[in-house]
Amino acid sequence: MDNTTQPTTRGMTGLIEDWVSDKDAFKNVSWGKTMMWIFLLSDTFIFSCFLVGYMSVRMTTDVPWPNASEVFALTIAGEHIPLILIAIMTFVLITSSGTMAMAVNCGYRRQRKQAAVLMLVTAVFGVCFVGMQAFEWTKLIEEGVRPWGNPMGAPQFGAAFFMITGFHGFHVSIGVIYLTVVALKVLRGDYEERGYEIVEITGLYWHFVDLVWVFIFAFFYLW
Repeated sequence: MDNTTQPTTRGMTGLIEDWVSDKDAFKNVSWGKTMMWIFLLSDTFIFSCFLVGYMSVRMTTDVPWPNASEVFALTIAGEHIPLILIAIMTFVLITSSGTMAMAVNCGYRRQRKQAAVLMLVTAVFGVCFVGMQAFEWTKLIEEGVRPWGNPMGAPQFGAAFFMITGFHGFHVSIGVIYLTVVALKVLRGDYEERGYEIVEITGLYWHFVDLVWVFIFAFFYLW
């Protein structure tokens, strides 16, 4: 019996051979889903850097940080209600996660009309969220909050607020476009032959956006 071991192939050729030899380990994971997970992982690092930077600035500044309950309060029917708009925005996003989950379920049941309608409903929730966020931005800008200054306390407040909420709002806006395009293609029957995994992939992005908002809500508005 020949006990001689073959030399290991090095370089890019060896990497390709190793990947191909282990391809069965990835046979149940589509490239679309894999790439979405990789994208979401990279986005997680970005949002984490933003939140860590925000917490570092807030803990090290000598100027008092504005009270979120007062800054984000609205006067309704003569009553000063703290964080009411933020609570509604959070409720809208959490509800949209529910409709997105139902859309994924309908997609795997090949109920394309129901899946498309639920995705469009999710997109409408996203539009409502962005609209409320635009109102919130307008209100604070009118009160003098800027990325370089803030009449209510620490000047870093404006930069942190516009950067974090703006970046998240941009993701929600992209998600609305993504949901709408995929929903229309689902409704048209473009995925009948390939299957409706695209609905789940779209859902991964939307659930990620919702999850990030939970952390922003906890660290920025409740702290």
